[in-house]
Amino acid sequence: MVFDDKTCALCRKDFPALARTHNGYPLAYLDGPGGTQVPQKVIDAVSWYYKTCNSNTHGMFITTNESDAAIQETREAVAAFLGAPDWSCISFGHNMTTLNFSLSHALVREMAPGDEIVITELDHEANRGPWLHLVERGIVVKEVKLLPTGRLDYADMAAKVTPKTRLVAIGFSSNALGTINDIAEARRLSKAVGARLLVDAVHYAPHFPLDVAALDVDFLLCSAYKFYAPHIGILYCRPGLLDSLTPDRLRTQDNIAPFKIETGTMNHAAIVGVKAGIEYIASWGEGPDLRSRVVSGMTAIAAYEHGLASEYYEKVKAIPGVTVWGTDFSSTHRAPTVSITIDGVHPAEAAKALGEKGLLVWDGDFYAVRAIEVLGLAPSGGVIRVGFSMYNTREEIARLLEEIRRLAKG
Repeated sequence: MVFDDKTCALCRKDFPALARTHNGYPLAYLDGPGGTQVPQKVIDAVSWYYKTCNSNTHGMFITTNESDAAIQETREAVAAFLGAPDWSCISFGHNMTTLNFSLSHALVREMAPGDEIVITELDHEANRGPWLHLVERGIVVKEVKLLPTGRLDYADMAAKVTPKTRLVAIGFSSNALGTINDIAEARRLSKAVGARLLVDAVHYAPHFPLDVAALDVDFLLCSAYKFYAPHIGILYCRPGLLDSLTPDRLRTQDNIAPFKIETGTMNHAAIVGVKAGIEYIASWGEGPDLRSRVVSGMTAIAAYEHGLASEYYEKVKAIPGVTVWGTDFSSTHRAPTVSITIDGVHPAEAAKALGEKGLLVWDGDFYAVRAIEVLGLAPSGGVIRVGFSMYNTREEIARLLEEIRRLAKG
């Protein structure tokens, strides 16, 4: 399967939002890291749920049974998406952050004062705050250093993972810089001391196939609204692991995996939309089953996105007055996210000016607060971030570069 400019033109017809204009300019959604647009297939699935079987779960009548079946089908689709052994490893939440806080509350019950957790300076606050919060419970939290290159200091990680370490919590890919972290090294170090490994794959899952079994992770989290689906948080737990934990729960909740960490009534319509989003990605792949089509489709889309991001990276860094932050695109294993600063132009002002031309980009720290602080960019407003998705085009890159040149000239 090849995903190229012609394929992209076909896919763009599936996204109703791409027809919007602002100030006479077609909207270019270059804000994928903040959430993607959704195809008509997803909109139809959510609409179908509300029209057909909008009901609470576990009842004795037809629409509740249909809701149960639809949610179960989504668990199975997510298991295929992540390479999980079966659906019982897949839990849903309102977002990744709430799931991670729930995990932190459960895991601390197994810890004692003086036990250690290792996090990183590169991570989104959703994979820092839940663990830093445990300092008040006597847990020691260590932070792996971020280097000026935008990569983690793995020698520092090796020094900070000790026999007292109970958990290593690391992002798979930076939502601010696009860096992809060495999960195999984090697994090696954590396993050597008997610590669990938690991976925040929110920014990785939209761009590359995931295989939780091959990664050998204990926990992996992601967010469906980053990969063409509604706002739902997803948690994978190693088989049997969630059953051994004690998360915060009401006594009315099922006390077995995957339900025991799902607090309150879920957003059933959004969950149904997640299955449609995964099936949409798979529709661009080949193979006899959903898993193989997901891997094939994502691999093809990843190559296309890498081409876009690499082209933008090379051209934008050549503009006088522009500084690009993070690693280059010499490796294809690099998220299609590029962050820049423009001399003399506040990132918020740049984002506003670009938005008026229909070019939707983000400014600031994107909750990767510590990373932006370490790079010394917080006082000046952070960075201007562009993130590419399957529906972005080279024409949009040309428009963006033209406006950045104007901003850089002052």
